[in-house]
Amino acid sequence: MSNTRYTLADLQGFQAQQRSFVGVDSDGCVFPTMDAKQKEHFHPLIIQCWGLEKIEPQLRASAEFVNLYSKWRGKNRFPNLLLAFELLHDWDEVRATGVRLPDLTALRAYCNSGLPLGNPTLRAEVARTRDPELQRLLDWSLAVNVDIDQHMRPAPPFPWAIRSLEKMQGHSDLIVVSQTPEEALIKEWEHHHIDHLVRLIAGQELGTKTEHIRCASQNRYPAGQVLMIGDAPGDYVAAQDNQAAFFPILPGHEDQSWQRFHDEAYDLFLQGNYTGSYADRLIREFQDSLSDTPPWKKYHA
Repeated sequence: MSNTRYTLADLQGFQAQQRSFVGVDSDGCVFPTMDAKQKEHFHPLIIQCWGLEKIEPQLRASAEFVNLYSKWRGKNRFPNLLLAFELLHDWDEVRATGVRLPDLTALRAYCNSGLPLGNPTLRAEVARTRDPELQRLLDWSLAVNVDIDQHMRPAPPFPWAIRSLEKMQGHSDLIVVSQTPEEALIKEWEHHHIDHLVRLIAGQELGTKTEHIRCASQNRYPAGQVLMIGDAPGDYVAAQDNQAAFFPILPGHEDQSWQRFHDEAYDLFLQGNYTGSYADRLIREFQDSLSDTPPWKKYHA
């Protein structure tokens, strides 16, 4: 296990070495891991921890929609779990089974608490409230981390992602901006020997993606020289929150997106020309690729 760790002080004390800054997401962006993590690790453990075996097809459909195919793709695990459960509560076919669905009171309160959402704060809330549903939530979250750490098959990064990260060396300060737990991020980047291509790895323990970018880049770079690369709407929001540019990695077309970044967009960014109709077109393509309506609702509409 690596001894590398990053702190909030590392993020806040980040010093510019280049004229531009690039934040890059990890899961589903640099690594083709989103589908495997969700389908093989997150979702089976949801079923097990909440005893939802009788509605496994519906649970998987709901969780896959939220985490992979919707505008909530890439968000923190706890709000996305809440949304997946809320969709089940609202699904006639599920209610007709008579299966007892999870009580969402404690999960909703935690998601709306304003706390940084992650295992450390959840553990503290369990100790403070002694709420059995929060304990179940913590057990699930910890089990997911262990299962991924021990059983997930390593997935090599997208080839054009590596070429792009290498191209940016000496031109931009790079950091990882993610809502994945830090330990898993560091393990993955070190396993594939690409951690040297970024200066810092920020996981969920250091706050939101918006906070990561703000802490590391604010008042350190010229206007138009801060960029976020990501595959999820939350990445776009984090860029907007910081008046940064955004380059989308399209789900299902990740390597082609990285090649476009490598061959076209990055040079435009360095020149201060990643703006206007070119950038707007890429963002529209990205927004059109994700839905806000579950497929079973479309079918019954």
